[in-house]
Amino acid sequence: MIIQRTIKSKLEKLLLSFPVVTITGCRQCGKSTFLKNLLPNYKYVSLEDIDIRMMAKEDPRHFIAVYNEKVILDEIQQVPELLSYIQTHVDSVNKAGMYVLTGSHNLLLMQSISQSLAGRTALLTLAPFSVEELNSCNLLPASVNEMLYTGSFPRIYDQHIEPSDFYNSYIKTYVDKDVRLLRNISDFSSFTRFIKLCAGRCSQILNISQLAEDAGITRKTAESWLSILETSYIIYLLKPYYKNFGKRVIKNPKLYFYDTGLVSSLLGITSSEQIENFYMRGTLFENFIVSELIKKRIFAGKTDELFFWRDSNGVEIDVIEENGLELYAYEIKASETMNSAFFSNIKKVKNVIGLDFKNTAVIYGGTREIPSSNECGAYISWKKL
Repeated sequence: MIIQRTIKSKLEKLLLSFPVVTITGCRQCGKSTFLKNLLPNYKYVSLEDIDIRMMAKEDPRHFIAVYNEKVILDEIQQVPELLSYIQTHVDSVNKAGMYVLTGSHNLLLMQSISQSLAGRTALLTLAPFSVEELNSCNLLPASVNEMLYTGSFPRIYDQHIEPSDFYNSYIKTYVDKDVRLLRNISDFSSFTRFIKLCAGRCSQILNISQLAEDAGITRKTAESWLSILETSYIIYLLKPYYKNFGKRVIKNPKLYFYDTGLVSSLLGITSSEQIENFYMRGTLFENFIVSELIKKRIFAGKTDELFFWRDSNGVEIDVIEENGLELYAYEIKASETMNSAFFSNIKKVKNVIGLDFKNTAVIYGGTREIPSSNECGAYISWKKL
């Protein structure tokens, strides 16, 4: 079954305007499958193929002559030097829709793009399936617990793979391939342990010094390893919203993973039933909702203008979203029952940061929904994101 990806219309539009479109996203989030199905008239070239990669490295001019237009170049970070030759070629031809580039890394790729393809490429990000995409094909897991355990990676749904089997393999492949390319790390067991420690801190304010101490590494190493995880779309650091509020708010980011199935695996969970009474169920649900809100923005081609609020008195709002000139606030609750007390923190800070009730909501574990009004925020079901 082919699941329609939300970024389809955005990509089609950009291919009419830019000579190059670059799509980044974590390994196995569906970039290759999506592009092969959407662009059957484009040649597909994987730079993870050793022979093709050697050809691109050893004779890039010949490579560009062979693959001169309507080409998908998959995993371009494997041959970043190819980008300058693509630049020269697209400048000479000056035609839209010549190349689609994909990569599993963010900063590594962006550095190369900023040097070679600035102004010539549009940038999009793909992630594992969203709730909206799973709903469109009636594949959304029936319960919250099942959703948190299964995660959203396409192969789990396409190939009916047991989540614990998929994620164990995914972690090993990620460490073996992506980490080696990004950094010269010799102690892979320590790095894997570090990822597991991060999983135990999902949805929490990041304390790098404490994380480094628990991992038995230096703060500098911890910062470097967090950068690797962020660059390869494993984790997302949600920044605090502190515009014009000075010392009244926390400055450290909160740590989230792009996929809760991966978190569950890293935490040793082997079935959805175990999540029901798991002490981190609430933080897993929060991580899941934040990742969904991130997907909504990046799939629309928007910047990730999402934040959280926490002031010096400990009053916290889970997510603040900037959408043009308007602010939106979301509280996240794993409870399946509506409760007006869920809006208490929004009420405390709405005048401080300039919120309208109509732009606030509680996203919760239930199924009923209530729209917002000028006097009350909305209730949004996790199934309707």
